[in-house]
Amino acid sequence: MLILGIILLVIGFVVGIPVLWTIGIILAVAGAVLAVAGATGRRIGGRAHWY
Repeated sequence: MLILGIILLVIGFVVGIPVLWTIGIILAVAGAVLAVAGATGRRIGGRAHWY
């Protein structure tokens, strides 16, 4: 999710589409939160690892 969010941020910035920019921000933040929570060893949604 983090990678997809960053890709959408870049595409939204280059093309100038604000909807892609907003969706990219949301996905990047959600991906970062899940990455940090997973790195601390917390289970997310009942799973220890997300693949």
